[in-house]
Amino acid sequence: MKEIKAGLLGFGTIGKGVVRVFQNNAELLEKRLGARLTLARIADLDITTDRGISVAPAILTTSAEQVLTDPSIDIVIELIGGYEPARSFVLKAIENGKHVVTANKALLALHGEEIFSAAEKKGVQVMFEAAVGGGIPIISAIKENLCANNFRSIFGILNGTCNYILTRMTNEGAEFASVLKDAQAKGYAEADPTFDIEGVDAAHKLAILTALCFGTRVRFEDIYTEGVSQISALDIQFARQFGYKIKLLAIGKKDNGEIEARVQPTMIPLNYPLADVDGVFNAVRLVGDFVGPVMLYGHGAGMDATASAVMGDVMAIVRNLDAGGAGRTPAMGYQRQNIAAYPVKAMADIVSQYYLRFTALDKPGVLAQISSRLGQYEISIASMIQPEQQAGEAVPIVIMTHEASEANIRKALAEIDQLEVIQEPTRLIRIESELI
Repeated sequence: MKEIKAGLLGFGTIGKGVVRVFQNNAELLEKRLGARLTLARIADLDITTDRGISVAPAILTTSAEQVLTDPSIDIVIELIGGYEPARSFVLKAIENGKHVVTANKALLALHGEEIFSAAEKKGVQVMFEAAVGGGIPIISAIKENLCANNFRSIFGILNGTCNYILTRMTNEGAEFASVLKDAQAKGYAEADPTFDIEGVDAAHKLAILTALCFGTRVRFEDIYTEGVSQISALDIQFARQFGYKIKLLAIGKKDNGEIEARVQPTMIPLNYPLADVDGVFNAVRLVGDFVGPVMLYGHGAGMDATASAVMGDVMAIVRNLDAGGAGRTPAMGYQRQNIAAYPVKAMADIVSQYYLRFTALDKPGVLAQISSRLGQYEISIASMIQPEQQAGEAVPIVIMTHEASEANIRKALAEIDQLEVIQEPTRLIRIESELI
């Protein structure tokens, strides 16, 4: 029986999950592949910590070189994360003629073009299902099952940490800081949660999804990114009163030769399926011209779900090798010569509905001052809430607008926030009432 050998870079949480799949499902893998898939080497700087699984000491090494240069290893699994040395390791694996499986969304978002180009020249495969959505098979769905469609839009809940925090805030009326602290204690948030809560992680994933769906290259730095750290329990309460729920949404759209790519807290109607995606779960909603709307939902992170996606890629490579079909599907779903350079729409040109929460002194004429300045910039009011407070106290005035341009909203708020009656910067949240 033919044997295919794999080497693993990174023996952390996901790496442990991959090892467990090799050990627990070896017989299943052999039956599905008709070949023996062997984990020949595991490289990590720490090979002494007990991970709760038994691994032969002979396959452990602290040297990545022993994986990258071993001529018997066919597939390198990169699970160390980050930009460097992951980039250098992946490029060296490719240079040595090895196929690569990675879960590293940050690496692909910034250096994907360099990596895919190197792989194409060398005739090897780079697969990355686990880089977006954990155990959700969104990459293969776009590249394979749905590839006959022109995609119009992507809406994704792509970060489990943020979704867990917002879910807790929604269900319990808790404030952001307290929920984050609890999430860190439970292991749902990192000690330094910046990449998660400020939307960076979701933006890395959106860069990959927009490229796959729209056949273009979207630079990570061109994606507007706004996190959830400024969302308050008050915003969530008002959203519910209007019939909405707040989610950190990754949004990609293609319209008239331009791409919208942004990550932001977004209000979506309570009756939309995405609004029911709670806790640490992820979901991606795509709209194709023939298939229509499709939503995939599942565990977006975690040892076992992510290991499942990693091993699916490993097995796909083995099958391609067995069939002589390496490179059958382009890495980004389009033939390289057909990848277009669509411009990314500037945020100032975005058109949306808006939730605006003003904190103003309760004095006569305040609403008139606010509405007049909105009107000057062609912003019309769809609905409003103004809770009763004691006279003279600062009160929230919440306005939902009709569609308006981001540029006009920003100009109006710049003037409104300078009014003497306004006590705090206005809180703005964009609304997606129609997920096209």
